[in-house]
Amino acid sequence: MGLIKLKNIKVYAYHGCLVEEKKIGSDYRVDLKIKANLNTSAISDRLSDTVDYVHLNLIVKEEMAIRSKLLEHAAERILVRILDELPLVEKATVDVSKINPPIGGNVEMVTITRTKIR
Repeated sequence: MGLIKLKNIKVYAYHGCLVEEKKIGSDYRVDLKIKANLNTSAISDRLSDTVDYVHLNLIVKEEMAIRSKLLEHAAERILVRILDELPLVEKATVDVSKINPPIGGNVEMVTITRTKIR
C-alpha cells in the first residue's frame, strides 16, 4: 500500500453563491491524498504501474474550472473522476479551500474535505 499526496494545487476559479464570486472569481487551494497499491511500481519503476500525479493534477484543474455554488460539489466531481479514471486508486481524499472567502471577517481560508472509497 502507499500514499500519493498533491499539496497546495493553486487554481483561480469562479465558485460561490454570491454574484460577485461568479464574476470576479477567487483563489483556491486543493490538496489530494490518494491511497493505492504501489508495490508493483516500486519494483517495476514503470509509470504505467502507478497512479500518475500529472493525471491527478489535470483532473483537479479541469473540475475546478467548472463553476459550482458549493465547494462540496466541486470536490465530489474531482473524487468521482479520480475513481473513474484511475483504477489503482482505492481511496481518495480531497480538500478544497477558498482563499480569503467573502464571509464578513478576516478568515484566511475555508476548507471542505471529502473522501471516497472504491
